[in-house]
Amino acid sequence: MPRPTAAQLAYGSCTVIFSTLAMLLLSQTSSSQGIVLITLSALALGLLVAMTVPLPKPSPSATAAVVRERVPARRETASVPVSLSASVPAPSAPEPVREPVREPAGP
Repeated sequence: MPRPTAAQLAYGSCTVIFSTLAMLLLSQTSSSQGIVLITLSALALGLLVAMTVPLPKPSPSATAAVVRERVPARRETASVPVSLSASVPAPSAPEPVREPVREPAGP
């Protein structure tokens, strides 16, 4: 599991604090069972908010650096007798491999 970001910690902590205060003030409970129930529900709500904060997306320049250049596989040459190699024409240079254009998705 990845470490939480600063935004996740901040949103989760603020949610716990403010939701606890709001529920305690609105319910006006004084029993220990009510306080425990409100505290646990505020913790659950804070955890939910912290886990649903979107993670930052990598910048396009960082993802472009990760793309690797394709290198054609090394071809093995067969040993051919001299008499046959004179009658067979030499193969032409292979065409370069063309990559499809990758554009970012729409909004």
